Amino acid sequence: MAKKLPRDVIASWPEVFGNVEITAIPTEYLQSIRIGFQNGEVWDVEIDPNEPTLEGLSVEDILADLLEEYDEHVESVDFRVHTERVKRDMIKTTRKFMKGKFKKK
Repeated sequence: MAKKLPRDVIASWPEVFGNVEITAIPTEYLQSIRIGFQNGEVWDVEIDPNEPTLEGLSVEDILADLLEEYDEHVESVDFRVHTERVKRDMIKTTRKFMKGKFKKK
């Protein structure tokens, strides 16, 4: 199921982010994950995809294990995205694409 981006993310680049629907988020763009529990407690889990993880597990594996372990107590999960990094990479990739597309032959 696709979801729209949060309003603050859309506001940072509305002409692009306003039309984006999310079905997956690459871990390299994750800044943190905020997990809200039924008892009102909130955990902010910082994400650094370049930092080594325990026992060589991937960020995805650790998150999956965490959410599975606390599943019955979790009320919400909010993914925080490095919007400036996404914006920079999108502009860079678009420029590369357009440069190759309109290259003189």
